[in-house]
Amino acid sequence: MDIGILRTGAPPGDLAGRFGTYEGMFERLLGAGFETRVYDVEAGALPRGPDAHPAFLITGSPAGVYEPLPWIAPLLGFLRSARGKSKLVGICFGHQAMAEAFGGRVEKSERGWAAGLQQYELVGQAGWMGPDPPPAVAVPVSHQDRVTVAPPGARVLAHSHYSPFGMLAWDGDALSMQFHPEFEPDYTRALIEHRRDRLPAPDAALASLDRSDDRARVAEWIRAFLRG
Repeated sequence: MDIGILRTGAPPGDLAGRFGTYEGMFERLLGAGFETRVYDVEAGALPRGPDAHPAFLITGSPAGVYEPLPWIAPLLGFLRSARGKSKLVGICFGHQAMAEAFGGRVEKSERGWAAGLQQYELVGQAGWMGPDPPPAVAVPVSHQDRVTVAPPGARVLAHSHYSPFGMLAWDGDALSMQFHPEFEPDYTRALIEHRRDRLPAPDAALASLDRSDDRARVAEWIRAFLRG
């Protein structure tokens, strides 16, 4: 399957050299059967239109969707044009960008950064989850913004104590999630250390990564969603 990856950020500091790019993380997450083309959205690159690929994936970013950066408004406009024409998957910033583009609201949390492995309770189901989804999933997070108003027409599939709209779906052709299934444990640890001075409880965040996670399950959900 052919997917356009809309890259909206990069690992900070020297982490890209150590762990690779975000698009590389997603290519490993998706596995065989997916061909990708990367668009550097920060540099102003967007697909020629929603028909350029049958699906698009929007990555994480250090930016906030409410910031007056020159590339954010064109991205939101592209997402609005692509909705209903191509499948969309948004991760972290991508989740927030889709919510903002489709009529929701994103704000910086007064609680500061969320980091480490967090549990999301499933409150909705979809066919691509399979016949017996678990009551909750544990997936790495790293964010300080969150969706505070869900867009019209969005179904809430999962939430956490930090993110009331942590996983959203629209009409079978758009899916977004606040957490990071593409973050492998070693990268998540390095990211926490990189941001240690900004995190409210970095040692607890690091300790949380000793537990088992559901990255593989969420990856299978994304693959099943994309394949329809």
